[in-house]
Amino acid sequence: MDGDVGVIGLGSMGSMALWRIAKKGISVIGFEQFGIGHDYSAAGGESRIFRTAYGEGAEYVPILKESYRLWRELERESGNTLLHLTGALMIGEPDTPFMANVLKSAKNFDLEHEVLDEQQWKKRYPQHRPLPGEIMVLDKLAGGLRPELAVVSAVKQAEKLGAKVYSHCRVESIKNTGNTIQVMANGKEYHFKKVVIATGPWTSVFMPNPKRQIHAKRLVMGWFAAKDIKKFQQDNFPVYIRESGEDKFYGTPTFEGSMVKAAVYHDFGTLQHPDELERTMMPEDLKHLRETVQKYLPDLYPDPVRTGVYMDGFTNDEHSFVGSIDEDGCIILLGGFSGHGFKMSSAIGKIAADLVLDGNTSFDIGHLSPTRFYQKNSV
Repeated sequence: MDGDVGVIGLGSMGSMALWRIAKKGISVIGFEQFGIGHDYSAAGGESRIFRTAYGEGAEYVPILKESYRLWRELERESGNTLLHLTGALMIGEPDTPFMANVLKSAKNFDLEHEVLDEQQWKKRYPQHRPLPGEIMVLDKLAGGLRPELAVVSAVKQAEKLGAKVYSHCRVESIKNTGNTIQVMANGKEYHFKKVVIATGPWTSVFMPNPKRQIHAKRLVMGWFAAKDIKKFQQDNFPVYIRESGEDKFYGTPTFEGSMVKAAVYHDFGTLQHPDELERTMMPEDLKHLRETVQKYLPDLYPDPVRTGVYMDGFTNDEHSFVGSIDEDGCIILLGGFSGHGFKMSSAIGKIAADLVLDGNTSFDIGHLSPTRFYQKNSV
């Protein structure tokens, strides 16, 4: 054995899994095809939203609350500031599924929040142009994460705890031999008792069965100049997600003091293979960003100062895979987070460590089971 556990991919989820597994004193090796903290996939973009009143489903709230605790733990251990609490604004008509889940999450888990009607939000958050019938929910345990720095922080802490890290090391195959899990990377053979696959958009490359269920999709983001940047500071412009009819978008305040981030939920293209990601901003991509900012954020200039193209692995129901995918529980899959995973990655790392060590976890992850789409089998 080269180690008890191999972690394939050290991005959003793999970095956190490596850290939490190393904290348990388990011998672990991490493999990353790019550099540590790269921006080629779901961790790219300089900021990610952290929130607890969750529009994707109230069942996520316990995981998110644990994530908050672990983000603070990683900050203490690394000495880096990773999570900026700004609050989060959820904006839309109250009877939409997204807003209904936000309100359900806040009520069922007694989350600190406020519900603002149109007049209240005009007074407190005039940066957002309201539409008739919409409300604004302020989730107070929320803010912005620094994803690339978080990945670096977790990997470096894992190394301090004894983990080995092979960066710029591309994994070519993963095979359950019956006795060990064989990993081929950069032409060299490694053997482990267990393996965690956390390869984001590359998940389908390694896993034949969920290939039909995990698709690599482009993510497009923009950074905009403000007419008055003081209106978009962290203390008066929380992170936000808005669903106004067909218009769905999100953004963060200025963390650096110069530009404001905004991005739209839109089909920017599905890739046949993640290696084919085209990072050039296309004219049709820019059109969606410009029109959204112009319509809803009148205090920003609608032409982005700069843009970025990234990608993530999406499932058909936009809920991830977290769990074992072989009969003996030796291969753990963390994949398909569908553009809303980074906020919970610290807790997902802990769950991965639980699954590696104990074969189960105290968190309810039934809704994330890989078996909802296919049966476990040998890889």
